[in-house]
Amino acid sequence: MGQEIAAQTKGDVLQEAEGQQETRTTVVGWGEKIEEHCQKIKQHAETYPYVWGSYILVYGRFGLWLTYRWRKLYRTEDRVRGLQERLRNLVEAEQSINTAALTEQSTNSTSDTNKAPSPADKVI
Repeated sequence: MGQEIAAQTKGDVLQEAEGQQETRTTVVGWGEKIEEHCQKIKQHAETYPYVWGSYILVYGRFGLWLTYRWRKLYRTEDRVRGLQERLRNLVEAEQSINTAALTEQSTNSTSDTNKAPSPADKVI
């Protein structure tokens, strides 16, 4: 009698597996596969609402944190770009001042060498 029940349940399991296999082969297109998957998710969400609520809380908070970090990084990059631009302008201004001073010194030194020494410059 125990063997008959085991054989009967084994046969039931095989029939269910064949039935599931038939339903899997009937789904051919992408749209139908997606629709079937969405139905399974919807059914699971209706069956276990607290699990899905916790998913929403955890992944929602994670998404908010990622958004916060992304925006903070973006603002920091903008601030760094602004500071780099200011530094570049300061360096260019300093270089132009230095080159102007060098050209002025070179013109003064050339005019000094062309000038005849005055008697006051002579040291005894």
